[in-house]
Amino acid sequence: MESNIAVFKGKEVRRIIHNKEWWFSVVDVIEALTGSARPRKYWSDLKKKLSDEGYHELSEKIGQLKMQSADGKFYETDCANTETMFRLIQSIPSPKAEPFKRWLAKVGYERVQEIEDPELATKRTKALYKAKGYSDDWIEKRMRGIAIREELTDEWKKREVKKKREYEILTAEIAKAAFGITPSRHKKLKGLKRENLRDHMNDLELIFSMLGEAATTEITRVDDAKGFHESKHSARKGGEVAGKAREDLEKKTGKKVISSENYLSEPESRKRLERKK
Repeated sequence: MESNIAVFKGKEVRRIIHNKEWWFSVVDVIEALTGSARPRKYWSDLKKKLSDEGYHELSEKIGQLKMQSADGKFYETDCANTETMFRLIQSIPSPKAEPFKRWLAKVGYERVQEIEDPELATKRTKALYKAKGYSDDWIEKRMRGIAIREELTDEWKKREVKKKREYEILTAEIAKAAFGITPSRHKKLKGLKRENLRDHMNDLELIFSMLGEAATTEITRVDDAKGFHESKHSARKGGEVAGKAREDLEKKTGKKVISSENYLSEPESRKRLERKK
């Protein structure tokens, strides 16, 4: 699964790729459309109303998918794909519904385009980072890191690593060996909650992340690791390659690679941070 945050009219809407299509958090959509202070209660009442009206298959259309909450933890969340979300929106009496329908249709259309031409997804991601104020050099490193990450996860899939939790553990093994701290501690150091850690890494942090994951891919192949436990051993060794390189650099420069800096600030502040580096 691939997760993301979309923004509609200033409201965050959590979404996730499931079965090769976007699924959206129902309560987030309801809050965006209605402005309700109690979107969960609204959703509970709406489910009852739709059931009374004969929409009995609703429960089959709603999926329980893990999404990150404001406290940084992941919880089972009611989600719906674009088709089901359209049906729900039709039942919400709100003047905001029509533009939301158009927005969902655009998202669905873009996803179809990206499946047919993956390069479009790369271009859109670059444009998004650019709009957020990241420098071209940083964006190129981030995009390269995404490609290296995809190559690694593809390798894990071939070796029967399937569960989301297993991917998280393997990733943490690499990061812990590469940086000497867990991803959760790294996020805490940067003052992050639900944000993506890599979107807040500086150049060197990105480079050592890439090294750890690229080394893990190669070592996994050489070890011919099979299954989660053997892949975990290879992941640790891959992370250690980056960890030793990081320690060597820190000894020679007298500076720590791990940084508390983040990109939570406005674009102009980000540019100043880039200049500082």
